[in-house]
Amino acid sequence: MAKKFQGRDVAVGIDLGTTYSCVAVWQDEQNRVEIIHNDQGNKTTSFVAFTDHERLIGDAAKNQTATNPQNTIFDAKRLIGRKFNDSDVQNDMKLWPFKVISGLNDKPVISVKYKGQEKHLCAEEISSMILTKMREIAETFLQLPVKNAVVTVPAYFNDYQRKIINEPTAAAIAYGLEKRTNSVRGRNIFIFDLGGGTFDVSLLTIKDKVSDLFKKKKEKVFQVKATSGNTHLGGEDFDNRMVNYFAEEFKKKNKVDITGNPRALRRLRTACERAKRTLSFAVVTTIEVDSLFEGIDFFTTITRTKFEEINMDLFNECLKIVESCLTDAKMDKSAIHDVVLVGGSSRIPKVQQLLQEFFAGKDLCKNINPDEAVAIGAAVQAALLSEGFKKVPNVVLQDVAPFSLGIDSLGDIMTVVISRNTSIPVKKTIKRATIRDNQATANIKVYEGERARASDNNLLGSFALSGLPSAPRSHLFEVCYAIDENGILTVSAYDRSSGSMNEITITNNKERLSSQEIEEMIREAEGYRFKDEKFLRKANVMNALDEWVYKLRNAVKNKDVKLKLSSQVTDKIISAITKTTNLLDDNQQSEIDVLENHLKELESVFQHIIRKFV
Repeated sequence: MAKKFQGRDVAVGIDLGTTYSCVAVWQDEQNRVEIIHNDQGNKTTSFVAFTDHERLIGDAAKNQTATNPQNTIFDAKRLIGRKFNDSDVQNDMKLWPFKVISGLNDKPVISVKYKGQEKHLCAEEISSMILTKMREIAETFLQLPVKNAVVTVPAYFNDYQRKIINEPTAAAIAYGLEKRTNSVRGRNIFIFDLGGGTFDVSLLTIKDKVSDLFKKKKEKVFQVKATSGNTHLGGEDFDNRMVNYFAEEFKKKNKVDITGNPRALRRLRTACERAKRTLSFAVVTTIEVDSLFEGIDFFTTITRTKFEEINMDLFNECLKIVESCLTDAKMDKSAIHDVVLVGGSSRIPKVQQLLQEFFAGKDLCKNINPDEAVAIGAAVQAALLSEGFKKVPNVVLQDVAPFSLGIDSLGDIMTVVISRNTSIPVKKTIKRATIRDNQATANIKVYEGERARASDNNLLGSFALSGLPSAPRSHLFEVCYAIDENGILTVSAYDRSSGSMNEITITNNKERLSSQEIEEMIREAEGYRFKDEKFLRKANVMNALDEWVYKLRNAVKNKDVKLKLSSQVTDKIISAITKTTNLLDDNQQSEIDVLENHLKELESVFQHIIRKFV
C-alpha cells in the first residue's frame, strides 16, 4: 500500500496530544486522509520511559509503567511554559510517580534514571521524543522520509508561523470537509475540544466561496471568530480526582496512606482510567487492584453519578469557557449551527448533557472520530501547503489574534490597539501625543496582554520615532498596528508634519508567549481585575492632575494672562501647582480618594480662570 507514495512528496499532519498523539497522511489518489496507526494498531500514547538498557516511547513505555513508575513520563505537555512553583504543577506532582524538580529560572525539570545515571529533562525534550516517534511511524507506513509536517498546538499557542495551526481549527477543517454541504451563507461551527490534558474551544464560520468565476473553482473559507481554553484541564484531571477519592477510601478502610508510593499510585491511576472510559457507556463499574499496597487488595465500585459529582466543578469550568468564547465572538448561542465534539474526554455523558443543555437542546455532532479529527485537519493543511497535490480541497484559513496588542500610555497605562480575538488580517491606526514641550523623540513600546498596567503585560519590542517638530506638548502623530494573513505583526509610527517614520516587525521568536503563558496571563488578568481597575482609576486621575499642572504653569507664565490676574489669585495658583506636584511625586503614598478630591478642588476653583485666560 505504501509503495504508491514512492517518488513524491507526502503531506503529513500530527496531533501532538497530552495523552494520545495521532498522525495522518493526505492521499491524493483517494482524495482523503488516512490515519496511520503504530505497529500495535493503536494511536501512539504520549508516554516516554527510561530503563537501565533503553528508552521506550509510546505503547511500549505505557505497558511497563507498573514496574517502572518513577521513570515513566506522561502528561509532560502540561509542564510546558509553566513555573515549578505554579500551583497546578505542585498539585500534579502529588499524583505523578515521576520526580519533578526546580531547574534554571524556576523551570520544572523531570528527573529520571537512564542507564544507571540520573538525567534531567525538560518537558519540551519529552514532547520532541514523542514527535520523533510519530515521524518514525509515518515513515514506516509510507516507506519514505518525512521532512515536513504540520503539527497542531492548543488554541492559545501564540505561534505566528503559517505551518502551525491550532487544534480546534484543524478539527473544524476535518468536520467541514466531512460534512460537504453547500454553505454559501455560512455556518457557525463551535468546536468543543476536551482532550487528555488540555481544553480548547473555537467558534468558526465556514463559507463556500467561488474563487475563480471562469473556472468555477470553489474554496471553503474557515474564519475563526474567537478562541478560548484552559491548557490545564482535561481527562487527566478527572483521573486525578478519582485517584484522590479512592486513595482516601483505601486509607479509611485500611488505615494506610498510599499517596507516597509511586507504584501504588500508578496502578490505581491505570484502574481509574479504565473505569472512566467504562462509565462513558455504563452506569456503574468496579475498581479492582490486587495487592495495591503492602499486600492489601483493593476492590470497590463507582457509579457514574459519583464520578460526575467529584468532577462537576471541572465540567462547569468547561461551560464557563464556552460562554467566554461566545462573548468574545459577540455571538449568541442561538446563532450556532453545529456543535462539534473533539477529544477523547468529550465522550463523557455528563459533559455532553451539560453542553447540550447549554445550547438549548441542540444535537451535538458526533460524526467525526474525536481522537482523529485534529490529525485529519492537520494533514489537509499539510497538503495545502505542499506542492503537487491536485485533489486537495481549496481551504482558506482566517484566524484571530489570540491576545490583545497595545501600546503604553502616560502613567504606564495599556492602551489596546487590536483587541483579543480580532479577525486577521487587520490594520488599525491610533493617534498618539507628545507628553513634553518640544519633544523630539517618542518611544513606542509594543505589548501583548490583558492587564491594565502596560508593564504587567508581555513586551514584544520597542522603537523610536525621531525628528518630531518643536511644538507644545500634545503634538499628535500616528501609530499603526497591522497583522497580515500570516500573523506577522508590523507596528509603524508616522508624523505628518515632519514626514518622520519608523517601524518594527515582530514575528515568532523567543519573546512571544507560549500557550500556557497566554492562558496563565489571561487567568491572572481575571484574578487581578479589581487591582487593575484600581490602578487605571489612579493613573487616569494622576494624568488629569498632570494636565492641570501643565495648564496652570502656562497660565502664570503667559504675560497677558499674568497682567489680568491679581497677586492673590497668582499665589493661589502657584500654591495649587506646588501641592499637586508634591502629590504626583509621592504617587506611591497618595491614596486614590485624596487625588480625586484634589482634582475636584482644582476643577471647581480654577476652571473659570483657565476658561477665561488660557
